[in-house]
Amino acid sequence: MENLVYGIEGRVKRMDDTRVIHEYLKKYFGFNTFKGNQEEIIKNVLAGRDSFVLMPTGGGKSLCYQLPAVIKEGTAIVISPLIALMKNQVDAMRNFSTADNLAHFLNSSLTKSAINKVKQDVLKGQTKLLYVAPESLTKEDNIDFLKNVNISFYAIDEAHCISEWGHDFRPEYRKIRPIVDTIGRAPIIALTATATPKVQHDIQKNLGILEANVFKSSFNRPNLYYEVRPKVNTTKEILKFINNNQGKSGIIYCLSRKKVEEIAQIMQVNGIKALPYHAGMDSATRTANQDKFLMEEIDVIVATIAFGMGIDKPDVRFVIHYDIPKSLEGYYQETGRAGRDGSEGRCIAYYSYDDLQKLEKFMQGKPINEQEIGKQLLLETASYAESSICRRKLLLHYFGEEYEPDNCESCDNCLHPKKEFEGKHYVLKVLTAISDVKEKFKADHISKILAGVSNSAIKSYKHHKLDIFGNGDEKDEKFWNMVIRRALIAKFIVKEIENYGILKITDSGRSFIEHPESFMLTEDHDYGEVTEEDVGYRGGAGAVDDELFSILKDLRKKISKQKNVPPFVIFQDPSLEDMAIQYPITTEELQNITGVGVGKAQRYGREFIEVIGRYVEEKEIVRPQDLIVKSVVNKSGLKVYIIRSIDNKRSLDDIADAKGIEMNELLTEIESIVNSGTRLNLSYYIDQVIDEERQEDIIAYFKEAESDSLKEALEELGDEYEEEEIRLMRIKFLSEFGN
Repeated sequence: MENLVYGIEGRVKRMDDTRVIHEYLKKYFGFNTFKGNQEEIIKNVLAGRDSFVLMPTGGGKSLCYQLPAVIKEGTAIVISPLIALMKNQVDAMRNFSTADNLAHFLNSSLTKSAINKVKQDVLKGQTKLLYVAPESLTKEDNIDFLKNVNISFYAIDEAHCISEWGHDFRPEYRKIRPIVDTIGRAPIIALTATATPKVQHDIQKNLGILEANVFKSSFNRPNLYYEVRPKVNTTKEILKFINNNQGKSGIIYCLSRKKVEEIAQIMQVNGIKALPYHAGMDSATRTANQDKFLMEEIDVIVATIAFGMGIDKPDVRFVIHYDIPKSLEGYYQETGRAGRDGSEGRCIAYYSYDDLQKLEKFMQGKPINEQEIGKQLLLETASYAESSICRRKLLLHYFGEEYEPDNCESCDNCLHPKKEFEGKHYVLKVLTAISDVKEKFKADHISKILAGVSNSAIKSYKHHKLDIFGNGDEKDEKFWNMVIRRALIAKFIVKEIENYGILKITDSGRSFIEHPESFMLTEDHDYGEVTEEDVGYRGGAGAVDDELFSILKDLRKKISKQKNVPPFVIFQDPSLEDMAIQYPITTEELQNITGVGVGKAQRYGREFIEVIGRYVEEKEIVRPQDLIVKSVVNKSGLKVYIIRSIDNKRSLDDIADAKGIEMNELLTEIESIVNSGTRLNLSYYIDQVIDEERQEDIIAYFKEAESDSLKEALEELGDEYEEEEIRLMRIKFLSEFGN
């Protein structure tokens, strides 16, 4: 029987008709060609086969289900984890078409009447994509409704949420397959931007698609620069970096909500347009802050990992991790939000071993299995942060991909390589230790054996009696973990998938034991400052008319405010750059611009071609102009921050820690504020650290004293009173009685 597909215009085409697929690609999305293996994936979906798609952020995953959904008869059910993600994608789809009912979402944010409207459109066959949260999918009335829908296929976006080994595990995701079977089986496409071999196997097994065609794109993002810095003067470092990159969009990730609020506030008082985003905020504020970032009303969003999943902002120029993430998958996903348009993207993480210890403490009280998984993921993150190997090579290896070049020229370790030394005998010791324990233990256990560290686990297995125990005690565990990482990358050992983390020797490893060869290792050293020249700028067209490009960006921003959609929904930066090269002045010419289809040209094109037309008339030749932005830092920022923090009754210890200053320095700033006439109420803090009688004694002294001299107060009150106590009470006294 002929394999047929029904388009939304009622035309019948052969499913393998490449021309039809390209017609729809141009008509709805404005592109002439596919990226990577998109076309192959789309054909697989159209042929009704299960698909598993591994594609990095910015690789074009969404198109892999959006295009076949538009072509195929029926409605594609897209299971997506976040309401913001759904709204973003539905808005984007509606902008590709002239019909708003082409795409809908079904979740808790909708009113009853809105839900009924969505269901009517779906049942009429007018909706090609229906986005549903996994929680909504479990509701009985939604299951009954979907049983009556002609479902073309199921798309499970952010599929790593299925796996306990994934960085955003969601228990609801593990219920998807049984619900699909209840509603009615249709082809499944699972998509994720991050999955180790372990996570991939877990996803396919849970969804029952072990036989699915697997499409794995390269995880390499050549335009991203990776760097790990020691966590010293972090806030000051971040402020310096942002002031040197004024006007660029960026995300700062923190692990706690409290830290998000603190950093956002510090950014604001230092003159940076920044807002916080975390799950503890009310929904309206959170959404408003996200929209301001998308609409370019602010430059920086300070967020927990809740921000950014599926948010398609192509021009994020930097991603900063104030805290190191809980897993390498999480780190890769978050850094992947930089440079999605193929241009510059800087990824800077601040690392302190203390942070990992704090994260381990947070795990206490969780089920043992969860703690084991969490600790293993943290160990991988520590390995990445402390490593002297090319960061790109390490990341790609983690996702089961090999990176051949020795130097990527776009990470701190490659730009500032460490000193090399012969490591053949160290690798042999690692392989011998793994063999001696019958290939049944993880990296931290092996490193302890070699370093001669005896703990309860070592003793219980009697491994302290092995000949190899302490055979490398001239080096510490950190060193041996580094050697294990290098042996993994060299494919001398692998980690078992089923019992993740257990080290097994490969055939290459056994060959190395029999015939050892030179194997160079590198020493770790402190991370140095990397300049803009070191990093370079990757991407962007050299022939772009900068002045016109700037004018077009302003026009895009104006229209985006009128239409109440993010600027990139109108046209993305590469489209504006192409316009600033080709100067289209007719609708037909505009349709030849990259990323501009018929729908977009008709919906938004008129004003753009008018502006370009006037520009072409006014100027014959325009040289690119550099926009020089001077860094302006609010010098009173620290004082404003202190006043706001005290108004919010924050602990002085927290304020000092947030600003990276000592308590003595903070008290000096507070004294300066009070001396200038500002009234501060520190009672909330003082009552916690000084008992009532001591407070009364010090206040009584200042009421009678001839001056506010600290030295005189210390002499009069005696040794039983500390200097800090007296300073705090002097501040309280001056504020209450002087201001």
